Amino acid sequence: MTEQTAADATASSGPLVLGIETSCDETGIGIVRGRTLLSNTIASSMDEHSRFGGVVPEVAARAHLEALQPAIERAVAEAGIRLGDLDAVAVTSGPGLAGALMIGVGAAKALAVSLGKPLYAVNHLVGHIAADILTEGTEPLEYPTIALLVSGGHTSLLHVRDLTTDVEMLGETIDDAAGEAFDKVARILGLPYPGGPQIDQAALEGDPDAIRFPRGLSRASDREKHRWDFSFSGLKTSVARWIEQREAADEPIPVADVAASFREAVVDVLVTKALDACEERGVPRLLLGGGVIANKRLRDVATRRAAERGVTVRIPPLSLCTDNGAMIAGLAAELIASGRRPSTLAFGADSTLPVTEIQVAEAP
Repeated sequence: MTEQTAADATASSGPLVLGIETSCDETGIGIVRGRTLLSNTIASSMDEHSRFGGVVPEVAARAHLEALQPAIERAVAEAGIRLGDLDAVAVTSGPGLAGALMIGVGAAKALAVSLGKPLYAVNHLVGHIAADILTEGTEPLEYPTIALLVSGGHTSLLHVRDLTTDVEMLGETIDDAAGEAFDKVARILGLPYPGGPQIDQAALEGDPDAIRFPRGLSRASDREKHRWDFSFSGLKTSVARWIEQREAADEPIPVADVAASFREAVVDVLVTKALDACEERGVPRLLLGGGVIANKRLRDVATRRAAERGVTVRIPPLSLCTDNGAMIAGLAAELIASGRRPSTLAFGADSTLPVTEIQVAEAP
């Protein structure tokens, strides 16, 4: 598709793009026309991982391989299009699990070449920001904005000056991501995988102030080196030690209080750092994304504390917060609309792709 063709497509109703997302345990196929969502099809392998208490990369890769073709067929049927109607194909190049990413990248290249369509290789984290543009009935996202992305594999704080050209990583997790910490603490408490919903449910009857668990990287001594970074490994260990001490004293474990207090520590750190970033950067907007945003306590605390500080909070529909192909297609549609050229085929899966690389291997 030439730049003129891309401009014509955008001017009429936007480019028709199919996005493929396979960075972790969910096979996501999304189809958009410009900023209009036509299909958001997700095939999750969560049940297969639950036997192991967490995501197993090899299991995830095999599940993607099995789910891709049926998921594409369902998405195309739901969108009411034919594959030949597409203007472009998009795929997550990274970051994520290397083996899982390879499956999506290989499928996207094969699909694009077989259809003779341009291919856009994009960044998974920036895709989470692009999910917001697919939200119906809302004003367009204003820039700059601070974005807090919280998922099983990533906890990232970003300064977004422009979705397609300028995204800065302010801070990220240096050990366990928030979602991983939820899974591990749930296991300590004897709760099933995935841990986020289980902790949330257990916390309903608990007191969030019952136990003062540590807030990682929040001390004054941490500000110079890790001002915007996150660490939840120490919090997880603190919960484990607290429980061990109770068990050694032959005292009952108040699961609800532990769950509520742990969750409160995580939420406090996430919200505090995000709002501090808004204040320091002079940005009165905060976008929340990632699967852990499904945590109601996190959404409620962020909304309340942001209002107290004059910050507007935006949260995409929860169906677009978890990993999905629609956000990848949406990001590619924005790249096309901004005049960016397609990616060459000279790219692969990059498990540590930096957020500054919004698009990979753009053609010269």
